[in-house]
Amino acid sequence: MAVPGVCRRLASLGYETLLVLCLLAVALLLPHVLIGHFLHRLATPFVLWAHLFLVLLIYFVGLWTHKGQTLAMRTWRLRLVDREGRAPRPGQALLRYLLCWPSLGLLGVGILWAWLDPDRQFLHDRLAGTRLVCC
Repeated sequence: MAVPGVCRRLASLGYETLLVLCLLAVALLLPHVLIGHFLHRLATPFVLWAHLFLVLLIYFVGLWTHKGQTLAMRTWRLRLVDREGRAPRPGQALLRYLLCWPSLGLLGVGILWAWLDPDRQFLHDRLAGTRLVCC
């Protein structure tokens, strides 16, 4: 299976960001705005972060394990696979999701890793035993 270039994966990541912002507007902001309006209560920052974390977990882990692709990955013709070329198992997808947070959050060190990696894989893919391939 061919490995997509880093620029193609970054373009997919940019598109994924737009889609995720739309998802969060509906699945995160709308419920909290309605609760605040009708019940006159605001969620604590912890509740908001936990809700965000869970919405994104369900979206990414669900799609990665079911079809190996998110909506953006389908558009850019990328697929997430394990070392054997199959869709990742739920545990692998969960590990990748958890590793994505520090990989992206620490000044993008996990993304920059791809420029040094011999297979051009992101650090979170290397650690989770997954990889992105062209489909």
